[in-house]
Amino acid sequence: MEDLTKTQLVLLVLLVSFVTSIVTGIVTVTLVDQAPSPIRDTIHKVVEQVKVNPNEEDEGKAVTTESVTVLTQEDLVIKLVRESQSAVVSVVATKDVPVLEQVYIDPFGNDPFFDQLIPPELRQVPQLQQKGTQRQDVSAGTGFFVSRDGMLVTNKHVVEDASADYVVVMNSGERVPAKVLARDPVQDLAILKIDRTNIPFLPLGDSDTLAIGQSVVAIGNALGEFQNTVSVGVISGLGRSVTAVGPASGPEVLSEVIQTDAAINPGNSGGPLFDLSGRVIGINSAVAQNAENIGFALPVNFAKKDISDVKQFGEIRYAFLGVRYVTITAKVAEEKGLPVAYGVLVAKGSNGESAVIAGSPAANAGLKEGDIILEIDDIRITSDKPLGNIVGQRNVGDIIHLRVLRGGEEIVLETELAERPNSL
Repeated sequence: MEDLTKTQLVLLVLLVSFVTSIVTGIVTVTLVDQAPSPIRDTIHKVVEQVKVNPNEEDEGKAVTTESVTVLTQEDLVIKLVRESQSAVVSVVATKDVPVLEQVYIDPFGNDPFFDQLIPPELRQVPQLQQKGTQRQDVSAGTGFFVSRDGMLVTNKHVVEDASADYVVVMNSGERVPAKVLARDPVQDLAILKIDRTNIPFLPLGDSDTLAIGQSVVAIGNALGEFQNTVSVGVISGLGRSVTAVGPASGPEVLSEVIQTDAAINPGNSGGPLFDLSGRVIGINSAVAQNAENIGFALPVNFAKKDISDVKQFGEIRYAFLGVRYVTITAKVAEEKGLPVAYGVLVAKGSNGESAVIAGSPAANAGLKEGDIILEIDDIRITSDKPLGNIVGQRNVGDIIHLRVLRGGEEIVLETELAERPNSL
């Protein structure tokens, strides 16, 4: 075996101490294997300990065997995929597409004058002509079930075509019609449902407890062709803000997203990003162009609110504060001479719209143009933790507290959030 470092030796000592401290019974321990290879090679086995020299007090007692099963990351990934893949499906858009055929026409018709100049058989010009329509698959993404009654989550850009029909392709290859229940007006998320029961579904984790370097697994319909493609990586960054552009949509800013080096390809959109316990911690949404192994996933906690809203109200409801603002960064603070480099500056819109919308929760709280909102419910507002996301994770009717800087003095304002108007 290769020489072990001091840290590795300590870890081995801890492992051995744990094994020898067991007195009776059989214990199975699952270790998330992040150890260096010498340790991994050493502990990847079942250790049995048998009492072969019982003392007098032990005479007549049964010999005790203790077993510790240690699983590597490979074991955990295989187990995760085996238990989860039936709940991950392809989401396919279908449309009636024109069927074209090539025909030949004579642009000069039956004019005898041209018959003398050019023989009719040489005057035929090819042309495409529609011959009815045919139902075809036009795009594909990934989704995953979140309830036994057939509710599933995917990206909004996977189902953004309101004129298309959508089907879910199960692992068996069966195609089941799906209905779009709701498209999130802010996040790149959508909720669908199929008319089935007793559907296997995935447990949802907590994306607020993630750590950089944590191992993750992505499953999806890679390139719209290779169903249930598995890739493994780590969380490379948290709280990223990126601008994504879809094939049929304009630029969209994705805030607070998870960055991962697990391979995410076109067609993976809407698929789950797992932690090694098999819980969904993100929804794969975007990949950096002209770069390798840079993918982004929306935190699963964003989807939890959407799922709850659809179950309770039949739609996704967004809380509304009713204020226009500029996010404060170090550059903005320097340019405008502001005393802080975080929060938002309440300001008029680019076309001169009022900074505070009349009759809104912001107006009811007493917010004024020129105020700086520093925190909402003790959460500091930054470009990585934008005001819109903080408010968006609240429910309509929630009471929030705003820490505001006004004229050099900090004050706390309270208001009740209203429902976001459809006009916004």
